[in-house]
Amino acid sequence: MTAEPLGMPTRSTPDVQSSSERADALFEEAYQARLERSPYELSTIGSKKFYDRWDDLSLEETDARFRLVQKWAEKVEREIDASKLDEETALSLRLFRYNAKMSAQHHPFAEYDYPVNQMFGLQAEIPAFLINVHQVSNEWEAEAYITRLQRLPEVVQQLNAGLLRREKNGIMPPKFVFGYVLSDVDNLLKGFPIQSDSSEKHPVYADFEKKVQALGLSTEKQSELLKQGQRAMLEGFAPAYRSLRKVLVQQQSRATTDDGCWKFPRGAEYYAQALAQTTTTDMTAEEIHQLGLSEVERIHAEMRQIMKEVGFEGTLQEFFQFMRDDPRFYYSNDQAGKKAYLAKADEIVTAMKGKLDQLFLTKPKADLVVKAVEPFREKTAGKAFYQPPSLDGKRPGYYYANLYDMASMPNYQMEALAYHEGIPGHHMQLSIAQELTSLPTFRRMAGYTAYIEGWGLYTEQLPKEFGFYSDPYSDFGRLAMELWRACRLVVDTGIHAKRWTRQQGVEYYRNHTPNSKEDCRKMVDRHIVMPGQATAYKVGMNEILRLREKAREELGPQFDIREFHDVVLTHGAVPLAVLETLVEDWIEKKRG
Repeated sequence: MTAEPLGMPTRSTPDVQSSSERADALFEEAYQARLERSPYELSTIGSKKFYDRWDDLSLEETDARFRLVQKWAEKVEREIDASKLDEETALSLRLFRYNAKMSAQHHPFAEYDYPVNQMFGLQAEIPAFLINVHQVSNEWEAEAYITRLQRLPEVVQQLNAGLLRREKNGIMPPKFVFGYVLSDVDNLLKGFPIQSDSSEKHPVYADFEKKVQALGLSTEKQSELLKQGQRAMLEGFAPAYRSLRKVLVQQQSRATTDDGCWKFPRGAEYYAQALAQTTTTDMTAEEIHQLGLSEVERIHAEMRQIMKEVGFEGTLQEFFQFMRDDPRFYYSNDQAGKKAYLAKADEIVTAMKGKLDQLFLTKPKADLVVKAVEPFREKTAGKAFYQPPSLDGKRPGYYYANLYDMASMPNYQMEALAYHEGIPGHHMQLSIAQELTSLPTFRRMAGYTAYIEGWGLYTEQLPKEFGFYSDPYSDFGRLAMELWRACRLVVDTGIHAKRWTRQQGVEYYRNHTPNSKEDCRKMVDRHIVMPGQATAYKVGMNEILRLREKAREELGPQFDIREFHDVVLTHGAVPLAVLETLVEDWIEKKRG
């Protein structure tokens, strides 16, 4: 079910209704114009338009997209009278303006990124996209899959040009990143049909074969499509990845061990912009660093209380070591252990589904599926993540758990992880947003990181208030996850603003968290390739909690947590300042 946002006024006068409808139409035109330039996004939301194409990765296209955003911003300002909009459409205008402003601030740094990296690099995203997003429900869609494979050399040629252009401009990953990326590339150059004598099928070809076989075509037609798929793997996929490998090997020999974005031209300015975009606040790197230090201290104090509860005698560091080493907290690192982990994760999600009526008025229609990260990318992928459903709901949302190293997936963190990535975390927020058909599409698909990840972290704590985390070790896991995000504030700013080394970052995590050494290394490596991104979680969570407590205090017995969650969720993702306005407006309306 999908509820109207609380407090949304009716379009009571013809003038307001006409102006608001015109504004919504413009917002939709602007979104569709941008979407038309991205076959990747079109496929991701379930559209079959340009289904045989890839995004244009050229610098010219980047500039063209920026000009398109600014053109529509100017058109909206010319044609919309803000004084004649209803409340929800006025909010859409505020968000549209905000997006245009952030786009303008970001554009000078449009290539201050690493297109290939261990977190979201194209070397892994391309096969993951084909396997998880490109659906094949008929012969034409199978042919589109083949065409995409055939077109990969052109895409990778643009990617290679972008990598070399960034290097020329002083933007290149540190040396360690190339080891991860080349590992992915090498894995994707193995298997049949790229290796004709291999007993293992290439994951992309295996996916294509499975999808074609499910179509129920004649034996002759099926055989023809599979042969075309094999040829496309040999003539499209393989040469593309070999050319990428060549460029990466050359760049690896020239890479340095400088880790932070302070090394970039205008690096400090870029990092400030990255923090502003990620947190949707004006917090400085130093303010974020200090917030992290204070939050770490607070959470450590709460952890010491759990130590007393379970009767552990020793220091907090000794308790951390106990949690790392005791086998009771880990599934076996084999297929049986991994199967058991997924089954338990599914059980946790199912149990939470049964409690949603106590917490929410609006719930998503789309289903959630728990899934292991695919083998071809599990070595380098993050610990867990969420992939939203298609807009039509036919493809479910996925909660991915990375089971490559079970020592990094302790069972005491399972509850918090499932709540964050699945229900009531990202699946609730992102699916509900996509289903708000009364809103312009650009709002349904909005991606303000502090809001989205702040919600995810908030929903790790929320279940505790309703009887979950009954096991003190599981509650310790919740605190360990929150501590992890508090440390991110310290380490991200440490690396990018204070010139910490990679090793300094790892040591901070090791000294302040119970996580494994591999966890700590992976997290620091994530900070390095995604400057600022990891600061969003704690900043966003703290603001949601602050607003909730403000509402609870001011409304007293009138406060209803389900209504509060509707205010947070039924406007789509928003910057934190906008969320504050929404909550304050709701408080005033409740007071009458």
